[in-house]
Amino acid sequence: MALRINYNFQAEFTHANIVKTERNLNTSLERLATGYRINSAKDDAAGLFIADQLNLVAMALEQGSRNSQDGISAAQIAEASLSQIYSKLTDIYTKAEQAATDTNDANARLALQQDIQKLVDAIDRIASGAEFNGIKLLDGTFKNKVIHYGARADQTLQISIDSARAGDLGAYVINGAGSNLSGADTVANTISGTDFEFATTETINIAGVTLTPAANEITDAKRIADFVNGNNILAELGITATAKNKSVASDTWQNITVGADDTVNISLYVGPETTADFTITYNGGETITLTDLVSKINSEASARDLNLRASIEDNRLVLETDGETVAVEITTSTAGTYGTTQIDLNRFVQVDTNQSLTAAGTISGVKVGDLTILGQNEYNYDFTGVSGALGITTATGNATLYNLNSLDVRSNESAELAMKIIDTAIKKVDRLRSDLGSIQINLQAIIDNNDFSAVQTREAESRIRNVDFAKEMSNFTKQQTLMQSGMAMLAQANQLPQLVLQLLR
Repeated sequence: MALRINYNFQAEFTHANIVKTERNLNTSLERLATGYRINSAKDDAAGLFIADQLNLVAMALEQGSRNSQDGISAAQIAEASLSQIYSKLTDIYTKAEQAATDTNDANARLALQQDIQKLVDAIDRIASGAEFNGIKLLDGTFKNKVIHYGARADQTLQISIDSARAGDLGAYVINGAGSNLSGADTVANTISGTDFEFATTETINIAGVTLTPAANEITDAKRIADFVNGNNILAELGITATAKNKSVASDTWQNITVGADDTVNISLYVGPETTADFTITYNGGETITLTDLVSKINSEASARDLNLRASIEDNRLVLETDGETVAVEITTSTAGTYGTTQIDLNRFVQVDTNQSLTAAGTISGVKVGDLTILGQNEYNYDFTGVSGALGITTATGNATLYNLNSLDVRSNESAELAMKIIDTAIKKVDRLRSDLGSIQINLQAIIDNNDFSAVQTREAESRIRNVDFAKEMSNFTKQQTLMQSGMAMLAQANQLPQLVLQLLR
């Protein structure tokens, strides 16, 4: 054993360990006092970085939830306003339906028109007044608005709400009043090379969707309406179509006496086919009366399940369908000396120019139905080659917006169109409400996910940053004991140099 006075190794060694123990004891005490395992970067440099990043994500997720809740609040305000607009639209619809009945005189319809205008003004006020935090929701300016819901950049959701103002709410309409055509020939020859023949080389295009005939057809409004209503793409775009056809003979009826040697064949065409659906024959000596002709047409149409109805209005022959084209082809022939049969086409069908038979021959007339196509949003069309028959002024272009301000219920025809426009507007409002409902559901799902993720992130951060009190208390006790024993051993070590004195006695 070396005995020295100038250097006490045991005391120095003990002191160094006491300093280390003191440092550990202070660290443990600091952790117990703050509740954090990491109080500064020296405690755990990597752990501090990870914990801070986790804390940042958790705070960002919580803010994302608040942003999403603001989005829900805006959507709820917009949806509540749209609910009020829907209520006003249903009132307008019922008033238009009331005006469509011809038991109303001009004064009654004018009163209904004024009531409708007041409701339209109310819709405009509601749409203009809906706002959130000073931001207009239903005036058409709320487009591509971003809701930042995520913890990282570019984690966003876009919201757009179409305008619900009266000037923007309505229907984009293609309205064609079916035309008519006559000729001194068969139906097939009369329509050949005209807009009344929907040839295989022609197409109809609506909002980018094309209808092409399988073979040459008679231009038919019902055929087009069925195509529009049966197409999934157009249905998704909110585009629908209706068709109707009413041929009122251009001239009043006069009974026709068939000449003794004559035969009269009256062929009826219903729809796009170029072959007759049925033929009614009158032989020599018979008289063709309007009542008898109507009865035979209805009987033949019923037997063949055709959408054709014949009736009499003001002593005129009326032929009605569900939009299918109506064509009449009349052929007279004689077996001997030609009789005295006189046939005027304009007494059988609505035609542009009358055709007459005073000798053996054929005449025909075609009446195309009225076609109305309505869409919730703007779309284009192309009716090149058939627009004349359909009564569409411009063969190509964009559908015309009929907004709520343009509603007119002062006649049956305009009231019927108004009902279609309002119905389309109601569908658009319902779609807007549905979209807003989907947005709310989506945002609520985001909030739920953010809240759950924030909790899990906080838990992960807590495992890194926060102290385990049980473990740390055990460590504190250990360090405290080491400090006490170290101090005791330092006292002993300080006594060792005194042993040298015994050598000096």
